[in-house]
Amino acid sequence: MTLKGIVRRGLAAIVVAAALALGPTAAPAQTIRAVMHSDLKILDPIWATAYIIRNHGYMIYDTLFALDEKGQPQPQMVDHWKVSEDKLTYIFTLRDGLKWHDGLPVTAEDCIASIKRWGARDAMGQKLMGFIGEFKAIDEKTFSLTLKQPYGLVILSLAKPSSNVPFMMPKRVADTPPDQQISDFTGSGPFVFKKDEWKPGEKVVYERFKDYKPRQEAPSGTAGAKVVKVDRVEWIAIPDAQTAVNALLAGEVDLVEDPPFELFPLLKADKNVGFANVNTLGNEFTLRLNHAVPPFDNPKIRRAALMALDQIDFLQAQVGDAEYYKECRAMFVCGSTFATDKGSEGLLQGNAAGARKLLQEAGYDGTPILLMHSTDLSVLTNLAPVAKQLWERAGFKVNMVDMDWQSLVARRAKRVPVAEGGWNVFITSWVAADVLNPISSAFIAANCEKAAPGWPCDATLEKLRDAFARETDPAKQKALAVQVQERAYEIAAYAPLGLWYKPMAYRKDRLAGFVNAPAPLFWNLTKKGG
Repeated sequence: MTLKGIVRRGLAAIVVAAALALGPTAAPAQTIRAVMHSDLKILDPIWATAYIIRNHGYMIYDTLFALDEKGQPQPQMVDHWKVSEDKLTYIFTLRDGLKWHDGLPVTAEDCIASIKRWGARDAMGQKLMGFIGEFKAIDEKTFSLTLKQPYGLVILSLAKPSSNVPFMMPKRVADTPPDQQISDFTGSGPFVFKKDEWKPGEKVVYERFKDYKPRQEAPSGTAGAKVVKVDRVEWIAIPDAQTAVNALLAGEVDLVEDPPFELFPLLKADKNVGFANVNTLGNEFTLRLNHAVPPFDNPKIRRAALMALDQIDFLQAQVGDAEYYKECRAMFVCGSTFATDKGSEGLLQGNAAGARKLLQEAGYDGTPILLMHSTDLSVLTNLAPVAKQLWERAGFKVNMVDMDWQSLVARRAKRVPVAEGGWNVFITSWVAADVLNPISSAFIAANCEKAAPGWPCDATLEKLRDAFARETDPAKQKALAVQVQERAYEIAAYAPLGLWYKPMAYRKDRLAGFVNAPAPLFWNLTKKGG
């Protein structure tokens, strides 16, 4: 090993040792130590869509329904349910023995309040709430949901597997206004969040919830039995990717969620390291424009921005190895039910000359674009500089501002002018399971102030999404999905930058039992040693 490698490994050991020193003097017998893709600073999985917050949500909360590995919704907290003949009333009965972490029983009122709060923030939830006329608690474990008109996506909505996930919370917590973050983190999920041991930037700790009652079915996707087989999970914050990988190689951590592609050869050379590709559907790089402030309040300028971009440039810069990426201009994921290229003609293929001409027609006055650049997530780091280069080539002026991911998440929520702390562009990534149809895909929603950050406002697109939601015929649904995508490209709702795939790296001499799902799940995992 080179001197540089020795120093890096030594640094990894120091970082991990320092983080461990912050906790109890004697760790439980079975503790999984994982380095996640980002530090956890925000704890409300309904208030923000960042995946680290979603991952935290899966640790401590549960859901009424969940998607199995085949993408089919299955009951989770629900024991049984039925629908009236007119398809307007759904009645749900919870399983026996469901408890919150404080020992109180989970009730129908808790679930109603949780659905309402989620439905105020999430794009799919907002669409569902628009069809609901009334909720009613029938008894402690049973509640009804009555629609104003038939809606074909009720159960699929409640089984949404990724951001925002409809996690259930106690009513006192779910009654928190949707635009405010919660401060009580009582869940009913398989792990308990140890707030007293949470040290942002250093460590997050979860312990097994001994009173959790798992389902009897085998785990599949986010559905089935959530059987925790370890006592404790610790997320160790190691911002430097090389240091995190060295910690894994040295055996100081058990798992690295987001190993950089350039270090795969080093990891593959170690016989004790394995790869777990749990998100088999892959991920979509996504560029989001802010429709609410100049210059992207002008639709022609938004179209010019998409015309100047080139998917392959982003994929090669960020991923590099063609084994792990795929060009794809289908907003609903290539190879899936609603995949189509319609509407993308002439876009995302690096047409700088065409973009420059369109900018001139739009009267672009040289207003600088504030491009937020996430610097601490290895999977996003190289993307913003590519956008900057492509746009400057087409005649845009670009001000790229570096920041950590959590700061970006906080800033993108601000719907104010750039001069007052606002923004114009950010780049993120969605798991493919989040963007498989016009209702679940948050960046397709164009309901103005209620839309996800970027806030597109387009009545035509919303009418098409409503029609898709009402339709039950598969062929007609597919035709409507094509129209949705065509309109989304026409208004430049967002720019898909291609698909990518990345497995987690782990110590295969210690861990086993990974469950394939859009999010990293820590139930069903076993560990050898402490």
